[in-house]
Amino acid sequence: MNHSPAIIVHGGAGSIPEDILAPMLEGCRKAALEGWRVLDAGGSALDAVEQAAIFLEDDPLFNAGTGSTLNLLGEIEMDAAIMDGHTLAVGAVAAVSRIKNPIRLARKVMEDGRHVFLAADGALRFAREAGIPECSPETLLVEARKKHWEKTHGTIGCVAFDRSGAIAAGTSTGGIFDKLPGRIGDSALPGCGTYACETGGVSCTGNGEAIIRTVLAKTAVEFLLGGSGPGEAARKSVAFLEKKTGAKAGLILIDREGRIGYYRNTERMPVCLISGHNEIVTDC
Repeated sequence: MNHSPAIIVHGGAGSIPEDILAPMLEGCRKAALEGWRVLDAGGSALDAVEQAAIFLEDDPLFNAGTGSTLNLLGEIEMDAAIMDGHTLAVGAVAAVSRIKNPIRLARKVMEDGRHVFLAADGALRFAREAGIPECSPETLLVEARKKHWEKTHGTIGCVAFDRSGAIAAGTSTGGIFDKLPGRIGDSALPGCGTYACETGGVSCTGNGEAIIRTVLAKTAVEFLLGGSGPGEAARKSVAFLEKKTGAKAGLILIDREGRIGYYRNTERMPVCLISGHNEIVTDC
């Protein structure tokens, strides 16, 4: 069956300063178009997710890849995960530095197949074996973003649905400002910040510790399984998180029919979605 493709990206959730909101929305639009071009040409949801995420990782406005925030020691440690909903194949990396595009490294972990999750020095060693070039930490450090980091807890993510009906999801982040070294958030944890199966795909953003406690991405898929539409499933999941933890978060998702949903209880969450009719929608 030939399905109508769909894609949605987010640029993080929280209190986003006014001076970078419009550029962030434009960045999300461009990232969604990067992924859409893959889908429109008959490419896979997995490739579309990776391309969109790489675009956002390369944009210094976003807290992922270039522009990642700093930990307590003034160092960059990044997390990322990507998941194929058809096969449940998943790759994740955490607390990595010196890698320009952590989502690409997560994809390599997934394709290697020996493990699901690699962290810190082990992930860096695997990157060398996989032929992924290293970069100096200074290239990931963006001076213009420093004044925003204390107010930003952003993450970038993408969910895509391709013409074959396959779903994929990916998430990448620099984490939260001033975090303890070695802290791993929700983004790289399957079922928490990132999840995809034949029922739907989800990418989350916001308070990582609360997202982990509520297994938020899998919770959203469970609402889909219970008969909720994508918008309702997103809303119910965030409401569940807020009720149980009092925390703030947002998520994007696509269901098995290619329908898109998203919801947040944060001040903002820049998103862009493109559906089968080439309709581009941005929201925050």
